[in-house]
Amino acid sequence: MLASHLVAPGQLELIDVPEPELPTSPPADCAGQIIFQPETTCLCGSDLPYFNGTDEWEIEIGHSLHEMIGTVTATNGNRWKAGDRVLAVPVMQQGLQERFLLDESRTISIATNIPEEHALMAQPLGTALFALKKLPNLLDKTVAVVGQGPMGQLMNAALNNMGARQIIGIDLLESRLEVSPRMGATATICNRNSDPVTAVREILKGELPDIVIEAVGHSDQQINLCIELCRQAGQILVFGVPPETIDNFRVRDLVFKNITVHSSINPDFNRDFPLAMQWLSEGRIDVGPIITHRFPLAEIQQAFELFRDRREGAIKVIVDFPAKQLA
Repeated sequence: MLASHLVAPGQLELIDVPEPELPTSPPADCAGQIIFQPETTCLCGSDLPYFNGTDEWEIEIGHSLHEMIGTVTATNGNRWKAGDRVLAVPVMQQGLQERFLLDESRTISIATNIPEEHALMAQPLGTALFALKKLPNLLDKTVAVVGQGPMGQLMNAALNNMGARQIIGIDLLESRLEVSPRMGATATICNRNSDPVTAVREILKGELPDIVIEAVGHSDQQINLCIELCRQAGQILVFGVPPETIDNFRVRDLVFKNITVHSSINPDFNRDFPLAMQWLSEGRIDVGPIITHRFPLAEIQQAFELFRDRREGAIKVIVDFPAKQLA
């Protein structure tokens, strides 16, 4: 079967690897395991450090993919049976394989009343909901979302559902800002062309937001901009996964503004992903506007390049595995 092998930064090859083997019984610390076969998958910003080459985490076979819907082909547990279709999140993002062994606890059932690529968005949306639960009541709050990529757009939509008064999307790319109002933003700012602090004050009649969400992360993180944008005694949610260290971090400004900082990682499979799937099934959020491109697995290199370079208005890029193409 095929799996990814990152032979150099930005250079991915599909190689042949052995099929995974399912133990007769699961290990003592696991209720059950499955062999999972991906079908509909999606690229995420957290896959890019692996693709680009990272010195933070070891790059291994199967890097990097972790948003996926597919089929259980075998199990030694009781939660699923062969043929069941589930949303799965592989360990350490090693999901760029045609089949792999997975703890059944890292799976949830999928909604069947919406397009499958929409149900797939329960994975990233679940991470957003988990993060937003850490904030106070969002009703009537003003919020700036720095970064209008896939996660920033899902943050817009969730904030809109949770009653935020104003949601200001901020990004360097006009193409992404064109989508933001369709995902719940009430205003947008291109900080390539405008000073974002001045522009935010104009929108909020001289004020700064109650809450600022950093949804960029990695080497492009914008924590200092978030500190500038946040009002006195406001709150920042650091959602984008940051690098290990941040040079020139303006911690004194953070302290002198009495800002509260929230962080978020690793949502709950029993609550957050199912809640996101419920929201999508109920039609609370239309994720259609952010699904922009689709590729077969054979063109995974082109898919990653387009996603990395943010070309052609790319936001969410779907990758179909052979199992999907044969279905």
